[in-house]
Amino acid sequence: MTKLLILSVSAGNGHVRAAQALEATLAQSFAPHTAVHVDAMAHVPAGFRKVYTDWYLQLVNRAPELWSYLHQRTDVTPHHAPSQRLRRGIERLSTGALVREIRRAKPDAVICTHFLPAELLMRERNRGRIECPVWLQITDYDLHNMWLVPGMTGYLAATEEVAFRLRARGIPPERVHVTGIPVMPAFSEPDAPELAHAACASALGLDPARPVLLMASGGAGVGDLPSMVERVLALGGDTPFQVIAVAGRNAEAHARLEALSQRHPGRVVAVGFTNEMHKMMAAADLVVTKPGGLTVSECLALGKPMLLISPIPGQEEHNAGFLMEESAAWLAYDAIGLDYKVARLMADPAKLAAMAARSRALGKPQAARAVLQRVLGVAE
Repeated sequence: MTKLLILSVSAGNGHVRAAQALEATLAQSFAPHTAVHVDAMAHVPAGFRKVYTDWYLQLVNRAPELWSYLHQRTDVTPHHAPSQRLRRGIERLSTGALVREIRRAKPDAVICTHFLPAELLMRERNRGRIECPVWLQITDYDLHNMWLVPGMTGYLAATEEVAFRLRARGIPPERVHVTGIPVMPAFSEPDAPELAHAACASALGLDPARPVLLMASGGAGVGDLPSMVERVLALGGDTPFQVIAVAGRNAEAHARLEALSQRHPGRVVAVGFTNEMHKMMAAADLVVTKPGGLTVSECLALGKPMLLISPIPGQEEHNAGFLMEESAAWLAYDAIGLDYKVARLMADPAKLAAMAARSRALGKPQAARAVLQRVLGVAE
């Protein structure tokens, strides 16, 4: 029996969701092996956590141009550069409790879904204080220099191109593995009866015979979610489409969406926080979303075409570029573009079907299983 430690960082949700997907898949399909998921930010001082997570979120939302510059600069700064060594030194001073927690856990193997704990474990391994294998799961569809942590047992890549880039930037080929990005078990069986389009639409009170748009994000240049929904409801067309609008934990947005639902009976389903996003996606003909690595992976797993909005400079822009290259998504740069492209796509079932086919071809719904098989050394 293998005791697996999965380390994430709650800077954004994607790294945590990838870790949760691995934990859930192992519990469901890999008994008697066990896993413990630890968010690194739960074992650092409050000041460090605020800088590392809150500062990042503030920066990408309020100063995206500055974040873009930093993203580009750090991508070309070598791992051994003085600035990188200084950064790692500061991190080590703030993460002693995390290192002690890792040692206390005594895992047989570790998977990191963020580079911070991988860098800490690299030092521990180099000093002989940790001997177990450490694997690094990359959670975007492009490669940034921060993921190039030397000495990992294996590097788990989303695509062949990410794997190519790892090898081109000096990672030994035998340590690079294409697995995809882990998604929760609910997304891993796209042909399951409970994910049938008509059944999921009907369960939400929608007409399965009419097109359905899922909107799950707002952002700079495009607007808040209730405003986005209100605008797209005003679009013309021969067949008025229906909207599923997911506000998450934003209570104010949810209330505004509920009011829209009352004004447009039969056309809007307002959803707050939900654990059934897989069913919302299954009901949709088109998903409007930000191109975060995990959200994108869930859409691909279910074969959903995407209209992308408000990508974070750097990693999300690169995710968007990958999807557009592969003809699985379009990108709306602003509110006018959103209106135009929603209208075009929702009026063109053939185009949506072609994008859905490309999305399905790119999807890796069994990525979590592939990662665990590789790490645990079990037969495929």
